[in-house]
Amino acid sequence: MSIVVIGLNHRTVPLELLERTTVADERLVKALHDLRARPHVREAVVLSTCNRTEVYAVAEKFHGAYQDIRDFFCDLAHLAPEDLHPHLYSQHDDAAVTHLFEVAAGLDSDVLGEAEILGQVKDAWEVAQVEGTAGGSLNLLFRHAVEVGKRARTDTAIGRGTASVSYAAVEMANERLGSLRGARVVVIGAGEMGEGMAVALAAEGAGNVLVANRTHDKAVALAARVGGSAVALPDAYGALVDADVLLTSTGAGTYVVERDHVASVMEARPDRPLLVVDVAVPRDVEPMVGALPGVTLLDLDDLRDWAARALAGRQAEAALVAGIVDEEVRRYLDTALARQAAPLVAALHERAEALRVAELERFRARLDGLGEREREAVEALTRGLVAKLLHEPTVRLKLDAGTPRGERNAGAVRDLFDLQ
Repeated sequence: MSIVVIGLNHRTVPLELLERTTVADERLVKALHDLRARPHVREAVVLSTCNRTEVYAVAEKFHGAYQDIRDFFCDLAHLAPEDLHPHLYSQHDDAAVTHLFEVAAGLDSDVLGEAEILGQVKDAWEVAQVEGTAGGSLNLLFRHAVEVGKRARTDTAIGRGTASVSYAAVEMANERLGSLRGARVVVIGAGEMGEGMAVALAAEGAGNVLVANRTHDKAVALAARVGGSAVALPDAYGALVDADVLLTSTGAGTYVVERDHVASVMEARPDRPLLVVDVAVPRDVEPMVGALPGVTLLDLDDLRDWAARALAGRQAEAALVAGIVDEEVRRYLDTALARQAAPLVAALHERAEALRVAELERFRARLDGLGEREREAVEALTRGLVAKLLHEPTVRLKLDAGTPRGERNAGAVRDLFDLQ
């Protein structure tokens, strides 16, 4: 049985293809059950963010699982296998564990050390738990990954400063304009990313923050939190006439800001430029908006270039986090290997206990004359003898689990004690 990860991310595919393989929240449950129904996938978790879509799975045969998961991606993106295959990456066993731990720790993000990914890893795992597609193996793996992510941010400074995509988007806008202080900003989207952007805008001293969202109550709550105002989503376009910046990140899956909308806005303000920052995947803003006079359109590709310039300052912390990941991978593998031996160890102890009880029952007539203290002494003596006899085999089975020697020892124990 192997743990595998197969996916695409911002390094392996252009943004246009990453958009096509994104699994929106409303499609996640169906995607999980689709994967679990495939013949070579025993367990599955889907992690889909603005930077990646990855499937973590437990499989008996790696190549069979790879084909199943590749076909899942092909169905998702409506692409032939030969068109998608060059963009897919895959890891299994130790390498898959290391990859997930690096993701959770923020080492594999656009913004090194970003905080949002840890919550996204946890959310993906929790949905798979609820749907029953994550079993014992992936539960152990993801529980440990969340611990690694927390430790990376507690024991190092990798999460200090700009540590999220939403904050980075605001900082990039701040750099483009020279300052956001007093700026009039429209934020479309009140989810986790929209919330992060609105909070960052307030911290930068933006003068007026207007929040629009498909669910108006969420827009009202977020606007109240940052001292801004809420507008209905259809009214957001009218609000752009007076705005300096538009920041957007929704899960709509289609364009919510189209070229014609923005063209009408720019006609009403011919002498004022508009900065648009779209960090949604799939994108919220039609790419042709960027060709309009007076409009500067930035997306995740621009954010990656911007973040790369700030990377050097965090390299020392990244090295510390990489050391934590290496240490935690070893600890996880020790735990996972010990768990592999656990069923056999339990069966061995159950077999020994059954024999002990049977022998006491066979000699019950001879023991009937003993008093309570003597009976307790016999019970303690036989239990202790069994425990001492099984101690060394138990330790050896756990230590050697997952090795050729461990397999030989496990086979011998099963044969000698007639265990299934």
